[in-house]
Amino acid sequence: MKPEPTQRRTDTSEWAENHPVGEGFARLDGANFPAFDVGTVWLVGAGPGAPGLLTLMGYYALQTADVVVYDALVDAEILKWVRPGATIEYAGKRGGKPSSKQRDISLRLVELAQSGQRVLRLKGGDPFIFGRGGEECQVLAREGIQFRIVPGISSGVGGLAYAGIPATHRDVNHSVIFLTGHDSSGEVPASVDWHAIATACPVIVMYMAVKNLQDITSRLHAAGRPADDPVAVVSNASLPNQEVHEFTLGDIAGGLDIAHLSTPSVVVVGRVVGFRENLNWYVEGLRENALG
Repeated sequence: MKPEPTQRRTDTSEWAENHPVGEGFARLDGANFPAFDVGTVWLVGAGPGAPGLLTLMGYYALQTADVVVYDALVDAEILKWVRPGATIEYAGKRGGKPSSKQRDISLRLVELAQSGQRVLRLKGGDPFIFGRGGEECQVLAREGIQFRIVPGISSGVGGLAYAGIPATHRDVNHSVIFLTGHDSSGEVPASVDWHAIATACPVIVMYMAVKNLQDITSRLHAAGRPADDPVAVVSNASLPNQEVHEFTLGDIAGGLDIAHLSTPSVVVVGRVVGFRENLNWYVEGLRENALG
């Protein structure tokens, strides 16, 4: 005989009627979050774009920090959650545009921490996935500054999910390669073994690759990647103005004009792109909610 449940399942609709959303979030005020001490730096991932994809730890940090140093890819709506009275500083880097120098950003974090402030370094995506978080932490460690990493949802996973493209699927791939589309000079990374990349994995996810995409796809095709391999470019992932464009590797390598593609974008190569036909859930009606 099946045992009786020890706890009655709550009817969620009834609970929602009696507990406004604000009341539920208010309970976070008493949560036992780790101390955000003065003189320390928290590197927080803000996620792929939509404010609602920020983690609870990230929200707590915004409510606690004395100064927030944010990246170019951080949605402006997220900055509205910074606690009143905190200082907000822009330190963004965008390819091909005037940007702060990485060394200056790192030293600024040190300076702010040494002045006795709680410093929040807010980055798009995840700080340790092509976010230069490791470089900044190296400087902090060298200067004896205590830091904490708060991971965020990377666009190479979360951004694809909003396009209805699973980064992995048992029918297609058991591995995935994450690749940056340019090096510190802005050119195609010279140290990449393109033959190994082309043949090692069924799915390749590329960050910051639109500028060099024709060059990259040409190298992948020359190294053995089939011309009919699907390619999707997801621009402004998880935001109401998200765009998804589908091509083949051969289309782009053959000189197809892609100058119209918006950035920031994440690019995925592989048959997982085909699942978008049935899994494209982020349609117009759902885009009305700016939180994601």
